[in-house]
Amino acid sequence: MVRHAEAEWSGSLKEGKGHVKVETGALDSPYTFRSRFEGGGETNPEELLGASHAACFTMALSAALTTAGHPPSNIKTTAAVTLTPVDGKPTITRIDLATQASIPGVDDATFQNIAAGAKAGCPISRALAGTEIHLDAKLV
Repeated sequence: MVRHAEAEWSGSLKEGKGHVKVETGALDSPYTFRSRFEGGGETNPEELLGASHAACFTMALSAALTTAGHPPSNIKTTAAVTLTPVDGKPTITRIDLATQASIPGVDDATFQNIAAGAKAGCPISRALAGTEIHLDAKLV
């Protein structure tokens, strides 16, 4: 399976502007230097990566819980992506996943074990193997 996205940029880095979209049409958004490094109203690559990681992990956790006989009622995950300079270059150094799950009949130890496996096994986590990924998993 291959998925497609595209990005276009016009102008210099600081004064220019870009546009990113995905093949399904679910995302079609502008982005700028300001939105990435200073906080602007448009999207940026780091929040898109965070959304991808949160979605991927949440699906992996749902699958793992269901396979273990504990289908979830609800799972909500947020991702905080840290961009810091490393050797003078902006680098994604850390991602903090925070998930809350409602799962009938599962104890916390079992949940923590399954959540850790889902974090390690989700395709986005595996693609980001060089990045520090932390997980805070809570039953609600």
